Amino acid sequence: MARVGLTTERLVRAGAELADEVGFDQVTASALARRFDVKVASLYAHVKSSQDLKTRIALLALEELADQVADALAGRAGKDALAAFANAYRDYARRHPGRYAAAQLRLDPETAAASAGVRHAHMTRAILRGYDLGEPDQTHAVRMLGSVFHGYVSLEASGGFSHTAVDPQDSWAWIIDSLDALLQNRTAS
Repeated sequence: MARVGLTTERLVRAGAELADEVGFDQVTASALARRFDVKVASLYAHVKSSQDLKTRIALLALEELADQVADALAGRAGKDALAAFANAYRDYARRHPGRYAAAQLRLDPETAAASAGVRHAHMTRAILRGYDLGEPDQTHAVRMLGSVFHGYVSLEASGGFSHTAVDPQDSWAWIIDSLDALLQNRTAS
């Protein structure tokens, strides 16, 4: 095992790369063992199972995405922050399709509470403070933004917009403008 230098971090990163190459659903301990040219049993000193590996990849993806979004949000407010958040989310999904899929993995409540998913929710709420939304509108808005961004990214990744002459980037900008207008209007009501 020392000859290939296996560590948990190295396995998780290789698993994340594999997910981007072949799809998150194809990541298994067996596939990862083949990548390192070792027996599957060699991996189990570092990960408990394929599910443990997938959970660790999901946590890595959530952390990477949260870092990317935080960098994009720095010093921004209002519509500018909303667009930066949305673009960072979409860019990550485009660059890392397997990791993005991993970030959607349903985590057990304890793991989820300790994950970067909590940072995502906090950053979304920070954006919404610029719209002066109270509860329950703020919670509704967090859910709406997550649904819209995930839905668009998922449809775009599956080729759902390839059948039209309208540029998907134009639609994306229209969506951001519309969300901003909706959130501003909600504040005024």
